[in-house]
Amino acid sequence: MEKKLSHFNVKGQAMMVDVGSKKITERIAITRCTIQITPDLAQILNAGTLAKGDAFTVAKTAGILAAKQTGTLIPMCHPLSVDYIDIQLELLKESCEVRVQAEVHTTAKTGVEMEAMMAVSVAALTFYDMCKAVDKGIKIVKTGLYKKSGGKSGDYYNADMEW
Repeated sequence: MEKKLSHFNVKGQAMMVDVGSKKITERIAITRCTIQITPDLAQILNAGTLAKGDAFTVAKTAGILAAKQTGTLIPMCHPLSVDYIDIQLELLKESCEVRVQAEVHTTAKTGVEMEAMMAVSVAALTFYDMCKAVDKGIKIVKTGLYKKSGGKSGDYYNADMEW
């Protein structure tokens, strides 16, 4: 089976994919991101004394809002009604990391990978914004699709995104 890019027409021009004939199925995507922080920031976050407030809750909220806006931000992405969004942020004080995971569900003709990628990315960027006064060297080092299910292409698992 030859793989080809789906967002280009026969002339090589960008286009939105026609999903009109696809079946409506339940679709789930889980994305992950790792953020590297300094020991000082890890200590502040662990103590809950960040001057701007609760970076974890603000980042989670921003990620949820971003997932719901994906179709307006990514030009060829179909606007989807999402059934469920969950974003988890976990501080690993010893390794000076914050792990972010987004899980998005829909029942639709196309998948929710982009909504999950948007959620985890915006959550990480919001976390950076909340914490940059303490640590401008924060690194968002690894973002990607961890798992997906549903749709024509079926299940997908990326072992490289294991923690």
